[in-house]
Amino acid sequence: MKEFHCGSLVPGCDWHTRHDEEAEVIRRAAEHMRETHGETVIRESMVEAIRSRITQAKSAA
Repeated sequence: MKEFHCGSLVPGCDWHTRHDEEAEVIRRAAEHMRETHGETVIRESMVEAIRSRITQAKSAA
C-alpha cells in the first residue's frame, strides 16, 4: 500500500490518500491539487514532486 501526504508538498495541508497502485495515488493527489489548492494545470514537475513524496504505508497492526 502506497500513501501520499499533501503536507509534505503543501505545508499545513492534512489531506492524504493511499492505494495499492502508485498511479492511482498520483491521480488522486493531482485531483486534490486542482480542487483544494487551485492548481489549474498539473505539470510533469508537479507529478514528479508528488511521486517523490509517495511512501510505503505503515500497516495498521
